[in-house]
Amino acid sequence: MDVSRRNFIKASAAAAAFAAVGGKGLNPLKPGAAEAAEGGLTWGKAPCRFCGTGCGVLVGVRDGKVVAIKGDPQAPVNKGLNCVKGYFLSKVLNGQDRLTTPLIRKDGKLTPATWDEAMTLIASKFKESIEKYGPDSVAIYGSGQWTIFEGYAASKLFKGGIGTNNIEVNARLCMASAVTGFMTTFASDEPMGCYDDLDLGDTYFLWGANMAECHPILFSRLLTNRLSNPDVKIIDFATRRTRTSLMADRYVKFKPQTDLALLNAIAYVIIRDGLHDEAFIKEHVVFKKGKENIGYGLEDKFKFADEPKGISFEEYRESLKAYTPEKVAALSGVPAETIVEMAHLYADKNRKVTTLWTMGFNQHTRGTWVNNLAYNVHLLTGKICRPGENPMSLTGQPSACGTTREVGTFTHRLPADMVVMNPEHREKTAKIWGIDPKKIPAKPTYNATEMFRALDRGDIKVIWSQVTNPFQSLPNLNRYRKGARKGEGRFVIVSDMYPTRSTEQADVVLPSASWVEKEGMFGNAERRTHQWFKMVDAPGEAKDDLWQTMELARRLGYGSLFPYQHPQREIWEEYRKFGDGQGKDLAPYDAYVESRGLRWPVVNGQETRYRYVEGYDPYVKAGEGVKFYKNKPDHYRAVIWARPYEPAPEQPDQHYPFWLCTGRVLEHWHTGTMTGRVPELKRAYPEAVCEINPDDAKKLGIKQGDLVRVSSRRGSVVLAADLNGRGKAEHGNVFVAFFDENKLINELCLDAYCPISGEPDYKKCAVKVEKAR
Repeated sequence: MDVSRRNFIKASAAAAAFAAVGGKGLNPLKPGAAEAAEGGLTWGKAPCRFCGTGCGVLVGVRDGKVVAIKGDPQAPVNKGLNCVKGYFLSKVLNGQDRLTTPLIRKDGKLTPATWDEAMTLIASKFKESIEKYGPDSVAIYGSGQWTIFEGYAASKLFKGGIGTNNIEVNARLCMASAVTGFMTTFASDEPMGCYDDLDLGDTYFLWGANMAECHPILFSRLLTNRLSNPDVKIIDFATRRTRTSLMADRYVKFKPQTDLALLNAIAYVIIRDGLHDEAFIKEHVVFKKGKENIGYGLEDKFKFADEPKGISFEEYRESLKAYTPEKVAALSGVPAETIVEMAHLYADKNRKVTTLWTMGFNQHTRGTWVNNLAYNVHLLTGKICRPGENPMSLTGQPSACGTTREVGTFTHRLPADMVVMNPEHREKTAKIWGIDPKKIPAKPTYNATEMFRALDRGDIKVIWSQVTNPFQSLPNLNRYRKGARKGEGRFVIVSDMYPTRSTEQADVVLPSASWVEKEGMFGNAERRTHQWFKMVDAPGEAKDDLWQTMELARRLGYGSLFPYQHPQREIWEEYRKFGDGQGKDLAPYDAYVESRGLRWPVVNGQETRYRYVEGYDPYVKAGEGVKFYKNKPDHYRAVIWARPYEPAPEQPDQHYPFWLCTGRVLEHWHTGTMTGRVPELKRAYPEAVCEINPDDAKKLGIKQGDLVRVSSRRGSVVLAADLNGRGKAEHGNVFVAFFDENKLINELCLDAYCPISGEPDYKKCAVKVEKAR
C-alpha cells in the first residue's frame, strides 16, 4: 500500500547516509520513493511517541506492521540513542487488548457498535445539550499527545464552531506553570535556549527534575558533556535521592515547598555580594510584584486575577531581606553556607549556567512564582539568551509544546500566544477561520481541574476525552471518578487505543489510531517541530482523532470549517498564518518533510537556536544585543518578580505525618496505557511501590517488601514498601509513581492548584503510612 511506504529510507543504504548529525544536508525520500530492503523491511523517520524530548527514531515496517525501532543517527536531539521506552515503541502498538471497534454502553455494559451508530449518538447528545443548556454545557479534553493537526481541529470546532471555550488539555496538569512563568516574565511562551545548552554549558542546576529517569536522553547529553569537560558541574536540588542524584556532583536536599525561599535566598546573596550584572539589569529588566496570599484553588469556581505593580530595584532588594541564608536554612534544611556557595556558583562570571526543571517546579501551588524566581536569577546575572546559559523547563509529552501551547488548546488561549480575552486576537483568529469574531467567546471557562468539577456538579453535561486518561491522572481522583458516573444527564466519550480507567467510565468508547498509524506533527521542548507520514494501518476499525473531530463537526453542521482535501497539509498551512511576523514563524509543510525538525521562529528557511539575542534571532536587529521583543508593554524588557515564600495548603501533622510526592519511573510513561502493554517494561517495573525512608520504616515496623497502606484525607492505597531501591525517600517523605492503574495513587492527592496557572500540585500533600493488615 502506497501510504505505508511514505518517507521510507532503504535500510541497506541507511548506514552510509547517516554520517552527519544536526539535521542539515538531509535527503529523505519523498512519499512513494522508498524501496524495500532485505526481507521486505523498510524504514521511516518519526519523532518518538514518549516525553517531550523529541527524539528521532527510525521505524522498521514489514508486511504492514511495525517490527523494529532504532534511534535515528541523523536526529539532532538524540543522535541515534533511544531510551528503554523508545526501544520498545514497536510493541506499544500491538497489545492484545487493542481497541478496534466503537463501543456503546447499553444496560451498563460496553457493547460493539458501528461508527455511524457511535457518531450519531455522540452528535445527538451534543445537539441536545447545546439546545437545552447552551454551548458551555459541552467540552473536550485532550493532551500533549494530540498531533498539531488534531489539537488545532478540536480548538477550531469548539471555539469557532460550537462557540465555547470549553477545551482543555492534560498539559494543564504538567506544563501550565511553565507557560505562565514564561508569559509573565517574557510575554512569550517557550524557551529562549535549546538543547544545545546541554552540550555547551559547564554548570547545570536541576530543580525537581529527575532527568535520569524522566528525560534520560537529555541527561545522557549532560553526562557526555561532563565526560569531555572536567569543569562541568551538575547540581541536583531535590526532595528525594534519585538516579539523577547519584550521577550529580552535588545533591542538595530541601524540604518540600521551600524552593521558593531558596531561590529568593540565592538572589539575596547575589545582590548582597555585588554579583549581579548592573548593566544588563539597567538595560533589559523591569521589576514587579503581584498579589500575595493568593489562595490554593481548593474551592469550586475559584477565581483569581493578579494585580502586577511596578517596583524599583531598591524595593525588590528590600523584599529579599526576609530570605537571608540563615533564615532560609532554618526553613529549608539547606545549610546557609551551601546557599551562599550555590549563589556564587550561579553568578560566577567564568561559568556558563543552565537551569533545568520539570514537575518539581510546575506541579506546585505556587508554580508560576517558582518559575519566575528561576528566571530572576538568570536575569540578575545576565546569564540568558547565550549558548550554554539559559533557563529551560523540560516537557513531559511529545507535543505539550507544539499542540497545547503553540496551537493554544487551553480554554483561554488561541494560537501563537494569543488569548480569547483580547478582541484583536479574536478578530485575527476569526479572519483566518472565516467566521464571525463574535462566535469566539471573550471569556475563558474552566481550567482542567475546574472542568471536571463542573462535570461532577452537572454544569458540563457532555465531555469528550481524546488521547489522555483523566480518570487515572486527575488529582483528588475519587471525586471525579464518582462524578463521571452520576448519570443525571452526564455523557462521557473517550477516544483511546486501549481500555483504561477512563474508558471504564465512558458511555461511548472510540478506538483511535496511534502514532505512525496516521500522519502527524509534534512540537518538542526546544521549539522543534517534527513531521512524519503514516506508515501502517490502524487495527480493525480504529480511526485517527482528527477524523473523529471533523466527523463530529460535519454532523453538527460545522463541516465548512474543515474544507480540506489533504487535511494535515492544509491545516498546517492555515495554522502557520497565526505566527507569521510574530516571532512564532513556522516553515511551509514540505520543509519539515525534508528535515529532522526545525526550531521556530523559522525565517527565510532558517531555524532559530537562541531567541531575543542579536546574531541568532532574526527579530533582533544589529546593535540591539538582547531584546525581549515580545514584551512591548514593558519596553521590550523582561520582568524580575518579587515573589514570596508561602506554605503548601496541606502539610504533615500528627495524624498525617508524611509528605507524599508522586511522579514517573524510567520504564513507564504517565498512566501506563502503552508501556503497560510491553512485556519487557512490565517485567522490569511490574507495579508501583511506596518509597519510604529506612529510618521511618524501622519506627513503623515496616520491612522491605511489606504491604503498607498509604492514606490521605481523600483516599488510601496498598503498596509494597521499598526502603532502598533506585529512589530513596528523605526522612518524613514517601514517593509513589502514578503509572499503575491498579494502585490509583492520585486518589490521595489534593486538587489544590496554582491560582495563576491552574496547575495542580501532585508533589505535596499529607499522608500516613501503616503496615497493611
